[in-house]
Amino acid sequence: MDRDFIPRSFGTHDGSFHADEVTACALLLLFDLIDEDKIVRTRVPDELKRCEYICDVGGVYDPNYNLFDHHQVEYQGPLSSAGMILLHLETTGKITHKEKVFLDRAVIIGVDAHDNGRELHDVGVATYSHIISNYNTIVHDDNPKEQDTAFFEALAFARTYFEKMWKRYQYIQSCRQVVSEKMSEQKEYLIFEENIPWMEIFFEMGGEQHPAKFVIMPSGHHWKLRGIPPSLREKMKVRMPMPLEWAGHLEGDLQKICGIKGAVFCHKGRFISVWETRADALKALDMITEKTT
Repeated sequence: MDRDFIPRSFGTHDGSFHADEVTACALLLLFDLIDEDKIVRTRVPDELKRCEYICDVGGVYDPNYNLFDHHQVEYQGPLSSAGMILLHLETTGKITHKEKVFLDRAVIIGVDAHDNGRELHDVGVATYSHIISNYNTIVHDDNPKEQDTAFFEALAFARTYFEKMWKRYQYIQSCRQVVSEKMSEQKEYLIFEENIPWMEIFFEMGGEQHPAKFVIMPSGHHWKLRGIPPSLREKMKVRMPMPLEWAGHLEGDLQKICGIKGAVFCHKGRFISVWETRADALKALDMITEKTT
């Protein structure tokens, strides 16, 4: 298939839009494969064929030629154009399999399901796909200029959303060595000297089988003592809760109850407490563990 296209260009259909082509476009922008000023919205074949990437229109899925449509009868897979682009990023080496799985689980599986009619909409829940859809013009079949403006507003949101998500993922992964070193001590607690995202890495590296029950780390001007969940899926549960008598108390009241002058706060859910100093948090930890021995 010969295609004489404009490098770094992107083509998709005009009219109303959905999260899949907006997201496909945002992913290609995120990984620097297209330019925003080369995005075309049209259904005219001669205009589309001049685009390097064609998504959600055209009736062809052929990643070898950067064609990513899923509407044709010949394609019976579960992906939308968003999932197709994500898979393409992996197969072309732009992202690793681990990174692909992260993005898939974070957003793309839901986008594919929504676009292909497999998503069950729970009352009161607005998904990423619903938010993107809400950027469409209120008046159906509004003029093309207004629809294009709406598309680029949605794209700006999606692009920012993915940029922040990607930077956060990279930051979390950069903390892997620190978390790994603490886990290797095989203690019933983890102490970090800075406030870092530890939970995802902890469970990635076998945290469900690790003996640690608590994490201590700085938080602003204070230190927090946080119970570790049994798994990543149960973030609000803990392996060992704070004492019942601490629950929901602040400063003076909490100080009287526990006898630690640096007591600041204990959440009523008993999964986290805050202390003035590292030493105070360690005292609290000792008090909790003594109660269970």
